[in-house]
Amino acid sequence: MARPLRLEFPGAVYHVTARGDRREDIFLDDPDRQRFLELLGREVEQQQWVLYAYCLMGNHYHLLLETPEANLSHGMRRLNGVYTQAFNRRRGWSGHVLQGRYKAILVDRDAYLLELCRYVVLNPVRAGIVSEASRWPWSSYRATAGLASRPNWVAADAVLALFGAERAVARDRYRAFVAGGTSQPAPWANLTGQIFLGTDDFLTRMQTRVASHATANVPRAQRQLLRPSADQILEAIGKEHGLPKSQVLDRSRGMAFKQAVHLLRRRCNLPLREVAAMAGVSVSRVSQIQREVDKVNREENSLEASVAVE
Repeated sequence: MARPLRLEFPGAVYHVTARGDRREDIFLDDPDRQRFLELLGREVEQQQWVLYAYCLMGNHYHLLLETPEANLSHGMRRLNGVYTQAFNRRRGWSGHVLQGRYKAILVDRDAYLLELCRYVVLNPVRAGIVSEASRWPWSSYRATAGLASRPNWVAADAVLALFGAERAVARDRYRAFVAGGTSQPAPWANLTGQIFLGTDDFLTRMQTRVASHATANVPRAQRQLLRPSADQILEAIGKEHGLPKSQVLDRSRGMAFKQAVHLLRRRCNLPLREVAAMAGVSVSRVSQIQREVDKVNREENSLEASVAVE
């Protein structure tokens, strides 16, 4: 069977799922789930995705996200690949964890974004695991509903804005909306061609994109309008540390050097090899610096969240 088309363009909204190999569980315990969420948050921030909703089940997961840049495949390949490595490394295993490629459905924002926001978080309720969405800690529901601290990579405000301008009122409406969806049918009856969920007008627009091969011809500069350039990153770090831009990537500059390497990857989204060449270090050293800085950032964010639950 032919693989479904991968259609990517700036501003696309997707419902993404991935399942375990041979339908086996991909999350065996809470540390697995926590590690996946750490990787998901990192990828959302690096790819600058807008994550409207997520839910981790036993042998699969659901994401509802928007890509301001045409970079879904790039981010998903790394998310699934790094999680597979982490899953196997904990257990001394090898081999596949996920079943083939992830599945991505292009969503008509106007017609289905709201419905999918509740469909995603209601998965454990529909599966009979819990009686209501608030009882499942491994989805975005509690953060959006104001029942738990909100990671900065979950677009809870964007979801609540669909329910009103006043946050308290919007949260009440969101909770009622989700609760009212348990008896509603899943939206997949309106799925077209395995990857399109939307109105006839939406399908026409997507088919036009397919016919014109628009995603293959979008210049990189247009796909990364929201990102700073490498020069801007180096200049900003130089100013912060009182260094000329030309000296920021000197390994003797300590923290300035590490910050530059980290931001060239995370903010500019440059490939590992390109950053390694710019910094004059190995690919493995770039990865090590990323882990070091990410760890510090996670610890700082965890401390902030512990004292600032909205």
